[in-house]
Amino acid sequence: MKYSQAQRGRTFVIRLEDGEILHESIERFAEEMGITAAACIVVGGADKGSALVTGPAQGRSDPIIPVLGELEEAHEITGTGTIFPDKEGKAKLHMHIACGRYKDVSVGCVREGVKVWHVMEIILFELTNTNAQRLLDKKSGFELLFP
Repeated sequence: MKYSQAQRGRTFVIRLEDGEILHESIERFAEEMGITAAACIVVGGADKGSALVTGPAQGRSDPIIPVLGELEEAHEITGTGTIFPDKEGKAKLHMHIACGRYKDVSVGCVREGVKVWHVMEIILFELTNTNAQRLLDKKSGFELLFP
């Protein structure tokens, strides 16, 4: 385990609107507001055609090959994520969401493009006084959090 301490900063209440792309909108908002680190929660709707990274193709394989899924219809969603800067200092969102439609459920990372269906609500909790960042781990190919 690796950890560091941070302080709570500002809290933002955000509404994304129909057709916006979740990770792009949040990262742009973070840049505009000068946010480099945050925790966030989201509820709302994801539109058909939204893409999710749903896991590795084969467990602990090397290399790790992501599995991409696409929503075939609109889904209700809820999720949680973090924002930390990459090596260039750009705020990057890492968020996983659960998507449901009747008995169908999908869970995955939003980094490939989740499109808002009518509305998504986000509460973003800024974190301050932290040097944590996301850096590329050559072995896994992931941008990992280094607290």
